[in-house]
Amino acid sequence: MPSARRKTRARRTPSARRPSIPKGFHTVTPSLAVVGGVAALEFYKKAFGAKELQRQVTPDGKLVHGRLRIGDSMVLLADVFRGSDRAAPSTVETTTVTLHIYTDDVEKLWNRAVDAGAKVTMPLDDMFWGERYGHLVDPFGHHWSLSMPIRMSKKVREEKQRQAMRSFAKGDLPEKVPSLTDI
Repeated sequence: MPSARRKTRARRTPSARRPSIPKGFHTVTPSLAVVGGVAALEFYKKAFGAKELQRQVTPDGKLVHGRLRIGDSMVLLADVFRGSDRAAPSTVETTTVTLHIYTDDVEKLWNRAVDAGAKVTMPLDDMFWGERYGHLVDPFGHHWSLSMPIRMSKKVREEKQRQAMRSFAKGDLPEKVPSLTDI
């Protein structure tokens, strides 16, 4: 009888099972559409220290599938192909997504990305929510925010929050997003 109990306890209910997520991935993984996929792989390696894990290209050099690791996160990317339902930000001149990177040294990563060709859309600044934070746009039209937690006194945090809320009340955005022709 005791062995039967052990088997019952060892079984997991369907809701308790972990989804079939490949090793190294998290539940949500961004997949970027780009024009110039091989160049994008190289840019992300140079700008963010990404490690290239996979590259599949067509005979004419278009990226069918790229897989990168940035920190502990996977990022997938591929060129846009004719007939696809995906569009690259550089072809539609906008994006609806910002990818965010937390880092232990935001100044170092920021400078690395800018030196690699990213354009600043919101300079790094100490924000009222307790992070040093800024926005960049990469040469392929994808938006990135970079930050790291910082210590800040309650007084400074509250003053920064008041300033930010005054700006929002006036309709001022904390960033100016350039059109892709500015990049």
